[in-house]
Amino acid sequence: MASAAFEEIVEDFEFLEDWEDRYRHVIEQGKAMEPLEEALKVSATKVDGCASQVWLHPKIEEGRFHFDGESDALIVRGLISVLRSLYNGLPLAEVMAVDARAEMERLGLNEHLSAQRSNGVRAMIERIRETAAAQL
Repeated sequence: MASAAFEEIVEDFEFLEDWEDRYRHVIEQGKAMEPLEEALKVSATKVDGCASQVWLHPKIEEGRFHFDGESDALIVRGLISVLRSLYNGLPLAEVMAVDARAEMERLGLNEHLSAQRSNGVRAMIERIRETAAAQL
């Protein structure tokens, strides 16, 4: 079910045996992401439930889900990038079918994130799913 971009991350993680290397890889992915325009950092795009400041800006183009995002924390910015790889470009109905928790487990992220970070990831996934569901 995962996109080719997400499968690439899974493959990268298979080569990175040390959790610290994986953590750095996630951060690097976040650094490579285009910053969200300041005008899009508003209360409507802010995700509640995250320890850091997080904004997600969804776009539906030709029935496909896309989103951009931003955070003031490097690791969270990287997690946004990972979620973008998982969801961007999917048809709206497929967004609802993604088992994000299982996909993230493939990366081993769930066991290495703090409770606050895990709650933040869940909040981001919930926002993505709510946005897609509202468009169906």
